Amino acid sequence: MDKLPIGKLPPELLKDLLRRHAPSDPRVLLGPGIGLDCAVLDFGDTLLVAKSDPITFTEEEIGWYAVHVNANDVVTTGAAPRWFLATLLLPEGRADSEMTTDIFDQIGDACKSIGAQLIGGHTEITAGHDRPIVAGTMLGEIERDRLITPLGARPGDHLLLTKGIPIEATSILAREFPDRLASLPTKVVSAARDFLHQPGISVVPEALAAVETGEVTAMHDPTEGGLASGLWELAEAARVKLVVERDSVLIPPESSMICEVLGVDPLEAIASGALLLSVKPEGLESVREAIEDQDVHVSIIGQVIEGHGVAMRTEGVERPLRWPPRDALACLFEEPPSTE
Repeated sequence: MDKLPIGKLPPELLKDLLRRHAPSDPRVLLGPGIGLDCAVLDFGDTLLVAKSDPITFTEEEIGWYAVHVNANDVVTTGAAPRWFLATLLLPEGRADSEMTTDIFDQIGDACKSIGAQLIGGHTEITAGHDRPIVAGTMLGEIERDRLITPLGARPGDHLLLTKGIPIEATSILAREFPDRLASLPTKVVSAARDFLHQPGISVVPEALAAVETGEVTAMHDPTEGGLASGLWELAEAARVKLVVERDSVLIPPESSMICEVLGVDPLEAIASGALLLSVKPEGLESVREAIEDQDVHVSIIGQVIEGHGVAMRTEGVERPLRWPPRDALACLFEEPPSTE
């Protein structure tokens, strides 16, 4: 039997596992599924939204990453992120009080920035790891009649994308592979490192602002596998087809240069910081204005139509967009270090 590579499980394997272990509790209003990143539980007039995700690709500012990537998924339901639990697995032989304090401070600062609080978790020094890992769980709440899920995208809706891609990958690559980026200007790599904060990987302000318009039908946070996987996950969840205009997808110059040097496809690289939305045609301008009022760039990148799958249109020619087998960064972390 072939061993699985680094990255997410193959979609078909994941589908099978989730079907075999589907929840039966009627209070689970939204359970696990492709493109369904949050669980939604019935708590009466209020719904509880829960999300868990680890940080494994990078070590720098890992606590900041952990809070925001989990909060991003919670907020795509329209819920406000409120409570965070963190499991810290610290590497044997490297862990010390300074490392532990830094990670806790990062988590605290990130929670404060979005109005959430650290309420629990677990911390230990673990054998078999060469770097810290943080697995986070974010909880949020929302009124029953305000819930948004990826199931809501409908033919005729417009597709919007905030900021650009791949913000998270750009920061990770600049932080993890500086030696391989030595051919680029120092100011490019420095700016790319700071993509974690500017334009930033949080989508909480723009998501909450967009929800207030009442015109958003679905939201999705493209993470592992990048925008390409995010589009496919949204299409799968809503059982629709998405058609995207390639020239409308913003790729910042720093991202473009770094991805080119490292041979990374920007469409398939982890893209936290971007928010994918489907919006009613009549609500397009109000959603755009709400997002731009948060000083966040937003582009109309395509449409939702009848059918199934994802297509990319380049210079008027439409072709199927592949569902990446794994994130474009995964292969870089598998490569042996250079001996040159």
